[in-house]
Amino acid sequence: MGPLRLIAAPWCAAAPRRWRIAAGAALTGAVLALSAVQPAIAADFPTRPITLVVPFPAGGTPDILARILSENLARRLGQPLIVENRAGAGGNIGAQAVARAAPDGYTLLMCAFGCTVAPSLYQPAPYDIVKDFAPVAMVGTVPSVLVVNPNVPAKTLPELLAYARANPGKLNSASSGVGGSAHLATELLKQRAGIDLAHIPYKGAGQVAADLLGGQVDMYFDNLPASLANIRAGKLRALAVASRQRAPAIPDVPTFAESGVPDFLITPWFGVMAPARTPDATLATLHDAFTDALAAPEVAAKMRELGVETAAGPRQALGEFVAAETARWKDVIQANHIKAE
Repeated sequence: MGPLRLIAAPWCAAAPRRWRIAAGAALTGAVLALSAVQPAIAADFPTRPITLVVPFPAGGTPDILARILSENLARRLGQPLIVENRAGAGGNIGAQAVARAAPDGYTLLMCAFGCTVAPSLYQPAPYDIVKDFAPVAMVGTVPSVLVVNPNVPAKTLPELLAYARANPGKLNSASSGVGGSAHLATELLKQRAGIDLAHIPYKGAGQVAADLLGGQVDMYFDNLPASLANIRAGKLRALAVASRQRAPAIPDVPTFAESGVPDFLITPWFGVMAPARTPDATLATLHDAFTDALAAPEVAAKMRELGVETAAGPRQALGEFVAAETARWKDVIQANHIKAE
């Protein structure tokens, strides 16, 4: 609503004084009533279900985390929170849909690593993660773990690298899509270790898992929550984690630095974003709900079990993190000449 414009009618000056007093009182009441409209609207949010778009197929880490949070969030917000998988184009289809949605808080995006990569990887850029979205809440980070099918003749990362050097191009490394953390981790390992790997992009993490377990692909940089059960069951062999410290969920698995590849850090992250221009009061309501849900004992326990490090904080901290990650991976993509296939 634009600013009120008060225009004096010609008869105002000549009107009796009591009319002018009454008119003034009525106008003051109207202005006060109008000023209360916006806070009332914000206080009423939400009044209908909220959709959290996961721009990847079901079964991956973003989907797992969204569904862990959904029930608790629904109780806190008083409205259902619907998790909608809208996959395609490395997450771009779902992200673009949310960017174009009404900025009213009812359509949100479960953003992940690829959100900060896509603007540099694709030409033209599918969206501007900084300008087209408003940060809501950071969910957390997870270790990236290099897993191999047990048929691969390597039980440690040094053994894998030695095998790759002796057999250039023979090992293949899967990813859940171009530009995802698995794809960029593969390219970085090739560069840092001086090896030749065949990159095989899939359309989702679920398809990768099936082929990795079946032996159709050799290795995969997976988010720990998605592969943890298969690692513990011995169906996949974990060789190293791409983090500064070992993951508490798999404490026997060394870091890349411990295995001879220093400064090899891949940190898949997950955060909730809303379309740009969503009202601040609505964003504050959503932020508080997500922060409280992450702190709930039953949610926190599930996150710890999966190896997720929750990272609640102010909205602007997520915005600064996203901007920094976008700049960081732009440099990596350009330096390694990585392109969307």
